[in-house]
Amino acid sequence: MDLSLLEENKMYAYGVAGVVGSVSALLLLRSYMRGPKCTSKTRLDGKVVVITGANTGIGKETAIDMARRGATVIAACRSELKGLKAVTEVREVTKNPKIFFMALDLSSLQSVRDFADSFLKQYKRLDILINNAGVMMCPYSKTKDGFEMQFGTNHLGHFALTNLLLGRLKESAPSRIVNVSSSAHQLFCKGINFDDLQSEKGYSSTTAYGQSKLANVLLTKELDRKMKSTGVTSYTLHPGAVDTELQRHSKSFYLLMRLTFGFLTKTPEYGAQTNIYCAVQEGIEKDSGMYFSDCRKKKSSEPSCDPGTAKKLWEVSEELTGVKFPF
Repeated sequence: MDLSLLEENKMYAYGVAGVVGSVSALLLLRSYMRGPKCTSKTRLDGKVVVITGANTGIGKETAIDMARRGATVIAACRSELKGLKAVTEVREVTKNPKIFFMALDLSSLQSVRDFADSFLKQYKRLDILINNAGVMMCPYSKTKDGFEMQFGTNHLGHFALTNLLLGRLKESAPSRIVNVSSSAHQLFCKGINFDDLQSEKGYSSTTAYGQSKLANVLLTKELDRKMKSTGVTSYTLHPGAVDTELQRHSKSFYLLMRLTFGFLTKTPEYGAQTNIYCAVQEGIEKDSGMYFSDCRKKKSSEPSCDPGTAKKLWEVSEELTGVKFPF
């Protein structure tokens, strides 16, 4: 037999094996990065769920899941046009007519109060509150109340909303609060800067985003402490690297990420799974106050575990928003 031909065939076989191995490894990595799906079969018939930012991304996917479980879903969104469009699409996909839009602009405390007043007049129960909406790495700007946009929207808006609805959550117990945070609280933030909460002395879009996400974790832990023995439990989570409209303020960064690692990012459907898990999974009541990722408990940052910081942030947030803990 021609030895050169034999050697050529061996090299070809090695090459094919290498390609197959590389593709298999990438597929396994993609599956790992995508994460698991929530497997809970919990039904939500007769239950009421509020989801902020339910018009797009993981918020919309979460709304679809809640609707499929039979819940009445309130899509609390800033844009009426996008909100109504999403409501129509969720109704069509799930065949559940009990999906409704309500206007909510988290960058306006008046809008938060108006939403809470309207909701409490219309609905006699609230079983799950999912604080999902947010802004990410935006240029420096302020909310209608003068707060730095990311801290004001991602934290203070949801802080006020949650406190205004806590009474109805308690009346409907067992009930849950789900706060969508991010691993950015670990990557971009060393702690809450109480000396410059509004980034007036210096602004970094990544640091401000990280601080707002750290505030989400601290809010959850303080909520758990305050609501012990009430039947109201709270959870916070990192949804993963998800390709959504949240990235609209950091287009160049995410264009680079999409070109290099886009194969490994989660779709909104998979990004919503930990949202869903924290909202419906049976038996996690004992894990109230904890941080989750990929449908399991994870360790949050060291600053997020300081009860003194959580308590101080709560008190400062009450002062800034004028919304007090109702009990």
